[in-house]
Amino acid sequence: MRVLDRIRSNSTGRLALKIGVGVVGGLVVAVGIVLIPFPGPGWAIVILGLAILAIEFHWARGVLEFTKRHVQNWTHWIGRQSLPIRALVGLVGLIFIWAVVWASVRISFGVDLVQVALDWLETR
Repeated sequence: MRVLDRIRSNSTGRLALKIGVGVVGGLVVAVGIVLIPFPGPGWAIVILGLAILAIEFHWARGVLEFTKRHVQNWTHWIGRQSLPIRALVGLVGLIFIWAVVWASVRISFGVDLVQVALDWLETR
């Protein structure tokens, strides 16, 4: 008998499993959503959180399948494009990431990275 089946075999275990999976999966999804605009694995963390939630929640299985299908379609679409189009998509992505990092540093620390770079260039 699988571990999850043993846990689900009584009402207390079912409730505890649902609460535990909901809390852990929800936290992982929340962290992933916060990390999406930053460089790094934001979307991968969201998908991991959905996979955790899908252990106990039917709606999460549907959202996970929807997400996987669309990420796979996007990946295949990008792979079929010419090199200049892929480079353009990559450049737009880099500009977006740069803008998010610039805005985050500006709002959080009050530092304008563009001005810092211009000042550095003037001293060279």
